[in-house]
Amino acid sequence: MIELYQSQRAMRNMRKAAMQRGVIAVLDVGSSKIACLVLRFDGSEKSGESDGIGSLAGQSGFRVIGAATTRSRGVRFGEINAMGETERAIRTAVQAAQKMAQIRVDHVIACFSGAGPRSYGLDGKVDIEGTTVSEQDIARVLSACDVPEFGDDREILHAQPVNFALDHRSGLGDPRGQLGQTLSTDMHMLTVDGMAIQNLAHCVKRCDLELAGIASSAYVSGVSALVEDEQELGAACIDLGGGATGVSIFMKKHMIYADAVRMGGDHVTGDISMGLQVPMATAERIKTFYGGVVATGMDDREMIEIGGDTGDWHHDRRTVSRAELIGIMRPRVEEILEEVRARLDAAGFEHLPSQQIVLTGGGSQIPGLDGLASKILGQQVRLGRPMRVHGLPQAATGPGFASAVGLCLFAAHPQDEWWDFEIPVERYPARSLKRAVKWFRDNW
Repeated sequence: MIELYQSQRAMRNMRKAAMQRGVIAVLDVGSSKIACLVLRFDGSEKSGESDGIGSLAGQSGFRVIGAATTRSRGVRFGEINAMGETERAIRTAVQAAQKMAQIRVDHVIACFSGAGPRSYGLDGKVDIEGTTVSEQDIARVLSACDVPEFGDDREILHAQPVNFALDHRSGLGDPRGQLGQTLSTDMHMLTVDGMAIQNLAHCVKRCDLELAGIASSAYVSGVSALVEDEQELGAACIDLGGGATGVSIFMKKHMIYADAVRMGGDHVTGDISMGLQVPMATAERIKTFYGGVVATGMDDREMIEIGGDTGDWHHDRRTVSRAELIGIMRPRVEEILEEVRARLDAAGFEHLPSQQIVLTGGGSQIPGLDGLASKILGQQVRLGRPMRVHGLPQAATGPGFASAVGLCLFAAHPQDEWWDFEIPVERYPARSLKRAVKWFRDNW
């Protein structure tokens, strides 16, 4: 527990040092691609540091000066399963981005999906020592939160205060300097499988890079794909990746829930590969050019040449109707969306004042997906592209780059986390068995 707290603090300090030097890279380690963006900071970030708890990503402070992607290797379901292959892929992406930026990068902030995320809502309460709330009081109230027994093999990825209350006034973003007697807080904590974090950290180290931060893809995708109103009023971001689908719920500009479904676009490709008996690369091409989930009468007549180079003339000259292709794709896409629906129900999403759902990630580009998703998930579904950031190449502005762009915003303006405060070690949260579940029903 304490080591984790210290390693997160060490990463945060490393990030600050990199920012002062003016350049840092972000790395999205996905199942289908690895994306690296190199950011240059112009030093205007320091003025933004005092925006208080959870200041949201602004546009100031940085521009993208290098970008590269490479096909991912050794990553399944968003988790590393072949270290050497992933290491080579990360090196390829980082070197290409450095070459474009014409600068060497030592520090990276990485994000990954999968790893069995679990959300907890915690709360803590303390009496204020003076008359006004100090930084120390915030550290004390965060350390007063009861941390559940989440298991020795898991690590905390995010621990963010999402709400403060002072006496009877709730919904405070930053209570520092305000008068009152009793301070309480709600904290969202996200834990993931510890091995996944250690593997990623080890992999980055083997590439001669320093890890200056780590984030959940589901979280950073929401940061970049949800517009400010959606983050404020409540919305879910569904990040359809290759090997995993991230689910995050935002409210009052904070993530209050995250989860992941161990299925994504690669599973759809796999179904096409098996259904049509073609290699994965051919299946991916057919999916990208002709795929869809809603068949019309026209699709029976539209024939797709499968192609191939097996040498068997009849096998290589086969055609399939687009309706058949949709018939292969739709059941898997429905299955992924049903799983997402179950996660949203478990989180109590229907209790939020707004029911907006935003689909992003590379898998969200399947034609007709938004219509199918609104049938399965609820009414208000839109497709989300990541926010515009300075210097981002046109090729990296699509929904497949939502987490990479979100990671840039996270790097430039991280929300306050537990380890940003000087928590006295002896006050370090005792692990209690009190599980806080569906806490935002009571708090919003």
